[in-house]
Amino acid sequence: MIHFADLGDAPRDALQGKRWLIVKVEELHQASGALMFSELEDVLVAVDHRGSTPEEGLWMRAVHLLLVDENTDAELLQQQSGITKVIAQNTDEIKQFLW
Repeated sequence: MIHFADLGDAPRDALQGKRWLIVKVEELHQASGALMFSELEDVLVAVDHRGSTPEEGLWMRAVHLLLVDENTDAELLQQQSGITKVIAQNTDEIKQFLW
């Protein structure tokens, strides 16, 4: 597992051998390259999107786990986005939901 903030200057190299890439919502606008490399390196992507409302976008195609605020309809968001697992939870760390 690696956090987006820890990828450094060579994101593809940093992703090699990792199972998960964890991205915070505020990092999504910078993470498109890392999301592309995650697919090439078979790394699963988890996004902690708590604190803001998810907006539909291409980034969703690379995400396997999305953590959203508990007042969000996780089931509907999962159906609309195609993300494997959407969890509405305010208290736990995203690491607890990785598989």
